[in-house]
Amino acid sequence: MVEHGAIRVVHRGGSKITSRQPEISSDCRFLLCASGECVKVFSASTEECIHDLRGHTELVTGVLLRPSNHLQVYSCSADGTVRLWDFTDGILIKTYVIGYPIYSIYASANHEGVIFLVTPAQSDKRSEMFQLVAVQLPQSGDQLVEARELSAVLSDVSSNPAAIVFGRGGEYIASAKGLQLEVYFFKKQKTYRFPLKEDNKKGGKNTFTCVACHPKDDCIATGHEDGKIRLWRNFNHKKEYTYSTLHWHHSAVSSLCFTPEGTNLLSGGLESVLVQWRYNQESQKDFLPRLGAAITHIAVSPDGALFCTSHSDNKITIIQSCVKVSAVIQGLVKGESVRTDLMMDPRSKSLVLNGKPGHLQFYSLQRDKLLYNLDIVQQEYIHESGLQQFEVVKAAFNASGNWLATVEERKQKAAELELNLKLWAYDEQTQSFVLNTTISAPHEAQITAMCFCHATDSQTTMLVSSSKDGHFKAWQLAAQAHTEDEGPSWSCDFVGAYHGLVPECCCFSADGSLLAVSFQEVVTVWSPASWELLTTLSQPPGAIRDLCFGRLSCSKYLLGTSANNLLCCWNLLTCSLEWSTSMDVSLLLADPLSENMAAFCCQADCTDLFVFKPSEPRPLFSRKQVCSGKVTRAVFAPREEMLESCEESSQWLNHSQLYFLTQYMDLMTFTTKAEEDRLMASSKQLVIDDSVAMTPFYLLLGKHRQEQEENQDSLSGVSAERTPLPQGSVAVRELLQTPAHVLPSTSYLCSMFVQSLLISVTDTREENKHTEEEMESEKEEEDSEGEMESSTRPEESLGSQATESAAPALTKEQARELRRVKKLDHSWLAGLLDS
Repeated sequence: MVEHGAIRVVHRGGSKITSRQPEISSDCRFLLCASGECVKVFSASTEECIHDLRGHTELVTGVLLRPSNHLQVYSCSADGTVRLWDFTDGILIKTYVIGYPIYSIYASANHEGVIFLVTPAQSDKRSEMFQLVAVQLPQSGDQLVEARELSAVLSDVSSNPAAIVFGRGGEYIASAKGLQLEVYFFKKQKTYRFPLKEDNKKGGKNTFTCVACHPKDDCIATGHEDGKIRLWRNFNHKKEYTYSTLHWHHSAVSSLCFTPEGTNLLSGGLESVLVQWRYNQESQKDFLPRLGAAITHIAVSPDGALFCTSHSDNKITIIQSCVKVSAVIQGLVKGESVRTDLMMDPRSKSLVLNGKPGHLQFYSLQRDKLLYNLDIVQQEYIHESGLQQFEVVKAAFNASGNWLATVEERKQKAAELELNLKLWAYDEQTQSFVLNTTISAPHEAQITAMCFCHATDSQTTMLVSSSKDGHFKAWQLAAQAHTEDEGPSWSCDFVGAYHGLVPECCCFSADGSLLAVSFQEVVTVWSPASWELLTTLSQPPGAIRDLCFGRLSCSKYLLGTSANNLLCCWNLLTCSLEWSTSMDVSLLLADPLSENMAAFCCQADCTDLFVFKPSEPRPLFSRKQVCSGKVTRAVFAPREEMLESCEESSQWLNHSQLYFLTQYMDLMTFTTKAEEDRLMASSKQLVIDDSVAMTPFYLLLGKHRQEQEENQDSLSGVSAERTPLPQGSVAVRELLQTPAHVLPSTSYLCSMFVQSLLISVTDTREENKHTEEEMESEKEEEDSEGEMESSTRPEESLGSQATESAAPALTKEQARELRRVKKLDHSWLAGLLDS
């Protein structure tokens, strides 16, 4: 087995942006949120991602604006570090090494130089005990600093970041866990605890879900599982505390937040409604309904102008003062399960899978952004638990991306299964898919598999579907009708079966000449041209779960996995079993651009990955425990540019990148250190193009760099002009005139700036010396050979002219000096020569 530490599993595209509460910058221009292993900085107005703050090696678990500097932000991660960023420029300022996994981060303006973190209890790392610790940040000039001075504040806290909050002026901190509210006062260094009973008299559940503190009054708001909100007062006296109850939500309150002035309390939950309560006038409340999905977090800008809600469908909504939605930042929609396979749209190169209920989502992995949703069911979705509605369960693209096939089904308890097969044609004008054909009840039972014939030279477009009714059907695109009103349509071309067995999966060969259909334990191979059964392939007992043809040089192989933990490879030329191995393969898929195949194997509740070629017994790459649970959805995404990696173990990543979904709906991928370095460099590299506007930044770097290249290309001895003074340098002038906030880092400009200030004395002396020597030689030639000018041959005169033309041009001062020297009387020199 080949293992290599350079390849690691990361959250690269489609990461969850709603796992933690987002932060809004003080000027309301930027929105910051944790996304996988990086922090994303979005524009609050254009919804575009401005920066990816990369540096953490594990999931980012918290983002927090620095109280003492509104242009800097803290991020914490499970990798045990806290990083300080300048988020406007995307620069990492400092890394604090804590040494323990961090689950959330808090800070207060009253505690300068101190941050508060939730870490596992140090006494027993295996337990689910968490503690709130205070960390004194060392004052050091180094970029990497160890912060090991941890002091425990609360010993038993919740890992939910919404369950801990600072009170008025940072005087106390409130923490809720289970049925107990805990308040710690810093001055008194005392902790007061307020327990609740598990159920109240009306049967509601009193478990705490979230906490918020009023910014100016001693008031704590807590949310509960039964939808109630309690406002706690007078809690600095343990026996005299009181609380009042608000109730509008019918299910658990997921988030609470006071506005900066404390005039309103915001709450949200499963109802997709943002509720705004008037403080001390709780009977008056406002609603912002139909936000699309359950609210998980609420954030408010420091000036109270913008609200922000995170939702369960991986979406962030930006709201202007609870009045209207101004922007929506949509990540990869993640439901409870993905019924379709992960697919790549051949046209847009986007990832396609289940999105909102009844939709397919098209997601750009390169831009990490949702492109659009395609409504497949075309029915209004009703948010009601237990109600059976149409779901998209299968989808497939043809090779060119002109056609999309979808299967939707609905199973009523008392009714039969409802099935619809829909064929969608790509419309160039709308740049989307338009419904072409709807086939009601294409099969009598559930459809098990569906695939297009991907042959590029095929005359017809063909789709094959298999069903639990014991048949597989071939659907063919008919020629366009003669009338203008009717376009091309689909119809059934062939119905196949094999001894009444149930077909489980089907697959076309790369050239479209063969169709493999598995009927439980038997693999049948058909010819799509004549629909003749060519052969049947046998293997040890066990139902076939996956079928996959080899590609390119391995196209003669057919691979399959069985329920009795076997991976089999048949040679189609000999119609015999080439090899088999014992592996519990949960998913088998082929790279469309190479011979490589990937097999995800599940054992001991973990998934291992093997990448191999069917023709070679030794795998190209293997990695144990890529994730916990079973992997059932994955896809090879073709790269726009090949990596051309020299490492043997990572060459399988050159053509395509492998993405897979974990059981927790996290989209993961594999990356190499070289690729990460390239991404890091490209994010910091300044690209200057002709299309870039003429800004001071462009003049400073672009024009000065261009002048340097031109000066280096030209010969140093061509010009004898004096070096211009530093005050006239483009670099100096633009450095002094350009605003500081748009300049690059000082280290980048230092060498350029210093070089522009220096005058090369050595070069100037050499040039002057060289010029003086030439002038002396010319004077000697004029005086001693002046009488011989009339007898000079034409060839010599031409040569002298060429020499003079090649000589460097003189400055005005040098020419004036030369004329003065010529006027001097040199008769005494002739007397010396005669003697």
